[in-house]
Parts: sequence; structure tokens; C-alpha cells
Amino acid sequence: MQVSNARWQRWLVALHWGLMALWAWLAWPVSPWWAAAGLVAVPLASRLAMLPQFLLMARVRARAGEPPVGAWRLARRWWAEAQWAALVFGWWQPFRERAEPDWLPAAGTARPTARGVLLVHGFLCNRGFWQPWQRRLRAQGQPHVALTLAPPFASIDDYAPAIDAAVRRLRDATGQAPLVLAHSMGGLAVRAWMRAVPGADARVWRVVTLGSPHQGTWAARHAHSINARQMRLDGEWVRQLARDEPPARRRLFECWRADCDNVVYPQAATELPGAAMREVADAAHVELAFHPRVMAAVLEQLKLSN
Repeated sequence: MQVSNARWQRWLVALHWGLMALWAWLAWPVSPWWAAAGLVAVPLASRLAMLPQFLLMARVRARAGEPPVGAWRLARRWWAEAQWAALVFGWWQPFRERAEPDWLPAAGTARPTARGVLLVHGFLCNRGFWQPWQRRLRAQGQPHVALTLAPPFASIDDYAPAIDAAVRRLRDATGQAPLVLAHSMGGLAVRAWMRAVPGADARVWRVVTLGSPHQGTWAARHAHSINARQMRLDGEWVRQLARDEPPARRRLFECWRADCDNVVYPQAATELPGAAMREVADAAHVELAFHPRVMAAVLEQLKLSN
């Protein structure tokens, strides 16, 4: 039986609280101060567990001949990414997956209406990932649908029907081709949908990917799940996906990448030849999705398209 991302992330949060409670129980006879220290030590340990990702990223990038990432910049991005990860994986996704509903024009709304947006998350995530975007889109009057791709460890190709149905919902509700915004693996899922569905290119206005491993990622080399194996650097699945794409399709894409991405590396792995490439300095993988520059650029595109 497949376990949802929200469920296992709730278990992870429960484990953290259990460890803090155990620490407090064992340390209280020694000192109340030692008992209280667990409230800091356990969360800090989980953040320290992310540090090897950044050290490995810097090493792989150096071996690939890419610009070095200085120690101070690496430390700052690790700490910032740790805060984002705690928020996304410790609160939004496990407990608030449905907190922000999809927002579409009411039935009978007179046309024209604003362009819709489809939000497609990445590996180990769910629709709760997109909450800041959902609030901003609603404030700007942009209809939107956020997916949870399921099962969480299926083939990336298996997500095509869900993406197709969501695109159809947005087009039916707004009368316009939507903008598709995809983070990480979500960018590959969108490309797989476009490969699988005839005429998909004409059904989207633009595809914006954030930190997507268009050529795979070194971090997936020892992965075991089907979708993670498909994201191996220069692996057969990503190479076949590229071979199957007509060159004109790439012009629909705008690809953002972070210069300190701790999940998709080396940096060249984010490149999609023929697409518009954008880079954000001083950002990591999850952090990129909520970077003010990225959000401002995408929202401005939408505003101009309305």
C-alpha cells in the first residue's frame, strides 16, 4: 500500500516531538536547563542532517568544472534552506495540504477572465507546497489549480492523466490556455504529459520550471523509487524524453535555476536547450520556489497576459 507524502511527513514530525519529549524526560532529573536544551538540539540535528547535501553539491560542481561555491555562501544557503524545509515538510505538507483550495471562476462568470495557473510540485511533495503562491495568485485574481501527484513513487509518466485533467479544468473555467508552474520533478512530469498527449503544446500558454532536473541530477544516482531513478543524471529516461520533443516545444519553456541548488546538480543539469534560462543568485532548491524575484517575474507575466 502506498503511503501519502502527507502521512509519512506527519510521522516524521511526530518522531521529532517524541525525541524532544524523551530528551526532556531523561534530562529533567539532571537539570531543567538540560531538559529545555532538547527543544533546540533536536531541531538543530535535523538541520545539520541537510549539510552533507550542500557539501556534496559543492564537490560535484567543482569536479564538473563549474564555478566554486564559497564556504560562507554555502553556509548561508544551507541555513536558509533548512528553515524552508522545516516549514514545508514540517507544517505545510503534512498538516495543511488542503488548507488553500483550488480557486476557479464561479459557474456562469462572464468571460473574459484572468489566465489560469496550474501548480505542479516535485519529488516528496504535495499541493501544500504551493500555499504562498496560492495566496498571491488569488490576491491577483488568477484562477489556479494545485495538484498532488500520486502515487508518490510511481513513474513520472503515470502523472500525465492528472495533469491533463487539471489543464482541462483551467481551460474550461477561464477560456484560456493556462500557465503551468512546476517545481523540481514537476517540470519533468509536465514534459512527460506533453509527450503523451497529442496537441498538448497548444493547450498551455507557457511552462515555467523552477529547479527542474531536465538532464537528471547526480543526487539521484543511488535512488530506488521508479520516479527517482528516472531522474538520474544523463539517464536513459531523461535522454529519451529529450529525443521525443519537437524543438519548437522548448520555446514554451522558461527555466529558473538556483546557483546553490542542493538537490539538482551539477548546475548544467537544469539546462533545457532551446528554452529561456533564468538564474537566481544565492538560493537553494526549495528556497528558489519562493524567491521574491521568481514570484515577481511570474506574477508580472500573468498580469500582462490578462
